[in-house]
Amino acid sequence: MRNLLTITMAACTLLVAPDARAQVRLLLPAPDLDGWHVDVPDADTISGLTAPFVMRDGILRITGEPRGHLISDASYRNYRLVVEYRFPGAPGNAGILVHASTPRALYAMFPKSIEVQMESGNAGDFWCIVEDLTVPDMVHRRGPRAEWGITEGKGRRIRRLVDHVEHPLGEWNRMVVTALGRSITVEVNGHLVNRGTNVTADRGQIAIQSEGAAVEIRTLELTPLGSP
Repeated sequence: MRNLLTITMAACTLLVAPDARAQVRLLLPAPDLDGWHVDVPDADTISGLTAPFVMRDGILRITGEPRGHLISDASYRNYRLVVEYRFPGAPGNAGILVHASTPRALYAMFPKSIEVQMESGNAGDFWCIVEDLTVPDMVHRRGPRAEWGITEGKGRRIRRLVDHVEHPLGEWNRMVVTALGRSITVEVNGHLVNRGTNVTADRGQIAIQSEGAAVEIRTLELTPLGSP
């Protein structure tokens, strides 16, 4: 048993790229949002809209309106993403989308992706956005099988495993998303809250939502991992 544990731990260690700290990529945008692009569907028809994403004092401040996404220009595969965020005012909704690709694939708004929920009280839920994954106890956590789906009107939400893991309103939360091969694991404030396998995508862009609430992000760090 001890040998098996040692081998397992050694194998896990190999998943972290050599000199991982040296390879950490700080993804928070520059003040001009260099390396990212904004997609706000309402801007197609309403002139003069102010983008809801602003970098100020080293913090990405998201106003929540207009609604849309800040999307990385680059695509990523096999990584650990650390996000430190808070809702500075009222509880609200936001999310980090991983393996994002086709823009406006759902409700003419959301890019094809897997959303890792940041919404107050539900941080760590998965939402399937024209991509899919599998978790244990799917019927309990996703609802009746006949309602499952990845498009409009379908059962796309997969509830997290553990509740009461978020810090009080106004305090910073730390979310860690590990995307490795066809699996995605989510931790919130040190608690394992979700893990999905058989993900229908294993790479893509990272997107940040503006979804009706003010939210701030002070850390967005990506560490490359080795192949599974």
